[in-house]
Amino acid sequence: MYSHLLSRPLPRSLKGLAELALDLRWTWSHFSDRLWELLDAEIWERTGNPYYLLQNVSQDRLEQVAADESFQAELHGWLEGRRRYLTQSAWFGRHPHRDELERIAFFSMEFGLSEALPIYSGGLGVLSGDYLKAASDLGIPVTGIGLLYQQGYFRQVLAPDGWQTEAYPYNDPTSLPVTPARRSDRRWLRIELPLPGRPIVLRVWEARVGRVKLYLLDSNDPWNAPADRGATAHLYPSDPRARLTQEILLGMGGFRVLQELGLEPDICHLNEGHAAFAVLARAASFMQREGCSFATALWATRAGNVFTTHTPIEAAFDRFDAELIRPYAEYMAPFVGVSPGELLALGRRDPSDLSESFNMALLALRGSGHINGVSPLHGAVSRKIFQPLFPRWPEVEVPVIAITNGVHVPSWDSAEADALWTRACGKDRWIGEPEDLRGFIEAISDDELWSFRAQQRQHLVEHVRRRLQRQLLEHAASPELLQRARHVLDPNVLTLGFARRFTDYKRPTLLLHDAERLVAILLDPLRPVQLVIAGKAHPGDEEGKRLLQATVNFARRPDVFDRVVFLEDYDMNIAGHLVAGIDVWINTPRRPWEACGTSGMKVLVNGGLNLSERDGWWAAAYRPELGWAIGDGHEHTEPQWDATEAAQLYDLLERDIVPAFYERTQAGIPTGWLKKVRASMSQLTPQFSTNRMFREYVERAYLPAVRAYRRREQDRGKLAAELAAWQRELSEKWRGLRFGELRVRRAGDSWSFEVQVYCDEVDP
Repeated sequence: MYSHLLSRPLPRSLKGLAELALDLRWTWSHFSDRLWELLDAEIWERTGNPYYLLQNVSQDRLEQVAADESFQAELHGWLEGRRRYLTQSAWFGRHPHRDELERIAFFSMEFGLSEALPIYSGGLGVLSGDYLKAASDLGIPVTGIGLLYQQGYFRQVLAPDGWQTEAYPYNDPTSLPVTPARRSDRRWLRIELPLPGRPIVLRVWEARVGRVKLYLLDSNDPWNAPADRGATAHLYPSDPRARLTQEILLGMGGFRVLQELGLEPDICHLNEGHAAFAVLARAASFMQREGCSFATALWATRAGNVFTTHTPIEAAFDRFDAELIRPYAEYMAPFVGVSPGELLALGRRDPSDLSESFNMALLALRGSGHINGVSPLHGAVSRKIFQPLFPRWPEVEVPVIAITNGVHVPSWDSAEADALWTRACGKDRWIGEPEDLRGFIEAISDDELWSFRAQQRQHLVEHVRRRLQRQLLEHAASPELLQRARHVLDPNVLTLGFARRFTDYKRPTLLLHDAERLVAILLDPLRPVQLVIAGKAHPGDEEGKRLLQATVNFARRPDVFDRVVFLEDYDMNIAGHLVAGIDVWINTPRRPWEACGTSGMKVLVNGGLNLSERDGWWAAAYRPELGWAIGDGHEHTEPQWDATEAAQLYDLLERDIVPAFYERTQAGIPTGWLKKVRASMSQLTPQFSTNRMFREYVERAYLPAVRAYRRREQDRGKLAAELAAWQRELSEKWRGLRFGELRVRRAGDSWSFEVQVYCDEVDP
């Protein structure tokens, strides 16, 4: 059914290949890798994109595999496996309350599903991709909503002096694993969204993620003016007007797509405040359908909206200057039945301050019934951030819960890890009921576990060497340097990894604080250490670029060239190799600025260990038997604290980590090290998986939200109208209340509180 979308017909016996290439389930299934490698190993290695491969592999090669019985057997086996996957009952299909939850719309500015679909920048996008994959595995009725960027985020190119420059290659939709979304009459779905002075036309693309569909909006339609065609050119543009336009397209345009496709959601899940305009679109839709006021519609629909904040500092929320957003508010206000001032008040801390900027997080919060941070520490930080919106409330009662992020384990386990866990626990370990896996992993012998880790480290070293050679070739390196690159790193040496966005709060150069002490650790002749680094700085972050330059130039030092490698243009492909082969994953954020941080979770399934600041998820997960931590569990602003924690980092490496790795039995096995590996794998991998995360969302957010929404929408929003009237009456008459003397009495183990209240016109 998909082969007609290719640029040329496939041989009849290979038509199923198009179906497989356009289902992004291949991003987390090691089984299908073999098919693409057999077709064309070079294209597969360079692009990791089966859809592109099918359109570019030679016709002769297609004819060869069409006549190859073993290839046909593999293809039909995978097609049958996909059919079983799509039709078999999953976890949510067996849930006792499955009938209450028909559709969840998940809005996110970025989705990191694969390097073959480069519409993400980092952790937020990768989390969104993992969320969709887990929804597919668990059978949860999710529809994703995002944007298709013509040039995505950016690709990193390093100048000769180590300074980051940016390239923006074009994302040709015909080579991406997406297809045009269609109306019921098979016409390409296009929607028209009104903006000040003109409408903007949006094309809609569909990506299949197993059981789940992701719809991506694209403004690059010939109908639009040139500026509007470029509205979805870049992810996170620095121009505020372009950023505002994108967030309107995501929230309001995304909700329109759901309406056009007849996919009315029970839950709208806003992944960060970028999508907050969906709150207005949903309320306006309810208002028009039920013939009620906007206040009633908002009271009804907010119950069914879930807002996940990932931001640990108040200043980082998206804000738009009052003068910039006012024309948009004036244009949108009539569609939602309120004045521009009332609309803008939803995004201001002080609704009456006309000069205050418009805060997307505040709109999301005021428009959602359930709000959550992404780790226990981040939940507490978020309650403090949002405290001003709940005056006189105890901070602990500000209504923000914590649902800790997780990673989609099948996307991040290596082929070797997948085989090891399958032998130990079976194939359904990440999609069934949660289990205590300790017994399974403890049954693995030290010999097998150490061999498994050595094999993964070997594969990482081989990949780094290939990648570094290609990197150096692109920079016209000398033959001598290329020859040295063939032998960097050692598969038998303790391997540290550091890979993330380079920005000040992540302190990416903390490890370089005392560069000579680090060099001594790396070059120890008896117990050597090696380091693989990757990462990007935002194009507008000059300090981040400076930190990155310092790191790149350290890796280029002749004395550590064989022991330190910086991999250019960090992406999901590099990340997958790193988290599989790294022995110790290092994370050094300035507490409490790491909301969660999921990169360290990805090493767990592969037997890697964490050395991290007590921030984000590690603040809750850390125990001495599972890994290592720096910091004292408190926040510090004094300038010298970085030096203190850098010293802790070196001390841990010198006194604990390096000795533990090299302390071996006569058989060459580091039993103490493997004890930590075994504990980390068995205890932390299930706890920090999307399997656990999604179950929490269902039980703690989605089901309570949909029940509240159902109550409020009944009888054309009768309860919502009563709540709106109640709020309005209290707002108008609250100043008339008078409170008398407070009396407190103790009676045994109980306390009695009594106060006289004069209610004036308010119903007691």
